[in-house]
Amino acid sequence: MTDQASERARYIMIGGFLGAGKTTIIQRFAEHLVANGKTVGLITNDQGGGLVDSAIGRSNHFPVEEISGGCFCCRFNSLLEAARNLTAETRPDVLLAEPVGSCTDLVATVSLPLQKIYGADYSVAPFSVLVDPVRALRVLELEEGKKFSRNVRYIYQKQLEEADFFIINKTDLLSPERLALLRNGLSERYPDKTVYEVSAREGTGLDPWFDTIFSASGGNTSPLEIDYARYGEGEALLGWLNATLLLDVGDGAEFDGNALLRDLACGMREAMGSAGSEVAHLKMTLTPKHDPFELGAINLVRDDSQPELSHRLVEPLEDGELLLNLRAEAAPEVLETALHQAVKTVVERKYKLDLEMPHLEHFRPGMPNPTHRMG
Repeated sequence: MTDQASERARYIMIGGFLGAGKTTIIQRFAEHLVANGKTVGLITNDQGGGLVDSAIGRSNHFPVEEISGGCFCCRFNSLLEAARNLTAETRPDVLLAEPVGSCTDLVATVSLPLQKIYGADYSVAPFSVLVDPVRALRVLELEEGKKFSRNVRYIYQKQLEEADFFIINKTDLLSPERLALLRNGLSERYPDKTVYEVSAREGTGLDPWFDTIFSASGGNTSPLEIDYARYGEGEALLGWLNATLLLDVGDGAEFDGNALLRDLACGMREAMGSAGSEVAHLKMTLTPKHDPFELGAINLVRDDSQPELSHRLVEPLEDGELLLNLRAEAAPEVLETALHQAVKTVVERKYKLDLEMPHLEHFRPGMPNPTHRMG
């Protein structure tokens, strides 16, 4: 790529805590850009492998690069490699990047290094942080309700602090009074932030933010004041579990994949609730083995919420591959126990499916160790 601004790829990173709806809004943004004649590449990120986010992007026919084993800040060179791979493949006008939902300090460790070291190749957009309204109302103590422990909330609050734009998502779930309460609460605490109100699921309110973030320059260049020891302790309170399940009904029979996703999500919620754990985000996809572009997907973002299907399978299935990503404030062993309990109850007993689990990993994130930190 040359140093001409018109030929630089636009790097747009969209942050936000686990369960805020980043994957859905990035898919909407990618569709919007393609409809306006732009080429797009997606970069997904997680502490582990086997990502639902990547599967959803590929099912929508977008080129995707996946960075696993650490966040963008700690895998900065892998981020550059992913961007270069996408450039070699499709020469995208825009790179849409989704960082790990438990990471913060991304301006100093990702945006500014890209601007200062690789500014000839990338035009870096101001940083947007997506906000789940129910979670935010609780973290900001504007409403009562179950919430994370103190050091996990510290990460959440630091994400808000470093944002240029707040994107209040899921406005379709709020009354006007509760939306005003959140809007006013954010404005009082962070008066220098621009606030947008959207529903990624319904596709409303998105265009003004899309247009702004595609062309906006500048953004926050001040390093975040952050206690990395406390940040690391907050991440270490979270458990991570990724699994792949191969399902087969046998004998030429079929099963309802959408119902299975819903039942399994409810089973996981019950098992986690019995263990006293706080779910940050459970997301699953189910894909027929013969059609990787047909996909069902479901999300659960709190213990007291209902699982929601974001993608529905059109036909019943004979077999399929199920990807499961679970993040919660709980020991990883608790997540594994909940998974086995829900799988036994739902997949084996209720649906009577043959089951293989070729991939299962569960762990706590390690201490953040950025490749660069600039201010």
